[in-house]
Amino acid sequence: MQNYAFIFPGQGSQALGMGKEFYENFPITKELFMSASDSIKVDFKALLFEPNDNLNLTPFTQPAIFLVSAVAYQIFRQECDIQPTLAFGHSLGEVSAYALFCGLDFEHAIRLTHERGLLMSKACEGQDAGMMVVVGIEDGVLEKFCTQAQNDGKKVWCANYNGNAQVVLAGKKTDLTHIQDSLKALGAKRTLLLPMSVASHCPMLESITDDFKGLLDSLVQGDSSVPILSNATLQTYTSKADAKELLTKQLTQSVLYQQSVCKVDSQVDAFIEFGHGGVLKGLNKRLSQKPTFTLSDLQSLKEILEFIQTH
Repeated sequence: MQNYAFIFPGQGSQALGMGKEFYENFPITKELFMSASDSIKVDFKALLFEPNDNLNLTPFTQPAIFLVSAVAYQIFRQECDIQPTLAFGHSLGEVSAYALFCGLDFEHAIRLTHERGLLMSKACEGQDAGMMVVVGIEDGVLEKFCTQAQNDGKKVWCANYNGNAQVVLAGKKTDLTHIQDSLKALGAKRTLLLPMSVASHCPMLESITDDFKGLLDSLVQGDSSVPILSNATLQTYTSKADAKELLTKQLTQSVLYQQSVCKVDSQVDAFIEFGHGGVLKGLNKRLSQKPTFTLSDLQSLKEILEFIQTH
């Protein structure tokens, strides 16, 4: 019997039209879209399938990504009853994983991801917050650079470790812009400011940690049925108490995605990503020789089921 890690994408994987093939072919998708829309009074069909400016706004992006992940997972469950050895995600994806495996009421899960986005936006309002990808500098060298920049009064932190010398920095946008030339002199092959107005996984979100922990406490009732791997600490957890601490800690600490894949690689035979875009599949190709599948449409569903049946 094969062992699987179920993985869930985070912000940045969104795109107009995501989930449409499932919407047109599986009745459960329409049910979940309606439930999500009722939960926070947002028309998710319009948000995902019609041109608009809201899909890239954090309070809407996060529930939209969760919705599509949940749709993919529920369709998979209709076709196959395997359980993962463990589950994890990238940032929001860890919240998605816990919500799906702890039996959280679906409308509450939509509300949780929506309010997480609202809190993050609120924390960064007027803070000139942003994020920037840096490619080509070893993690340790970049960490030392950021520490020195902080000592010089700049707000820059390593936020996401994506693997193969790709790190996303978070902080003050003017400071991120200011250090680009220094990073290139240090050996960066590429620096790219992302079109974001939040600074995730750094101390700039410290002001919302109590509110988010309270939100988790009010909405989450049960423990996870499978171990969830923490982005922030690399420990696995199942209990609500641990989820409250670790999902809150994740807001202000780095996403250790590269380290997560390396930690579980010997425990699993394949990774299945639930959601649009294949972002994690792309990262995993550079981190693991194990196959990663992205469940995002009918063809990928067929391929995954065939793999499971033949292994």
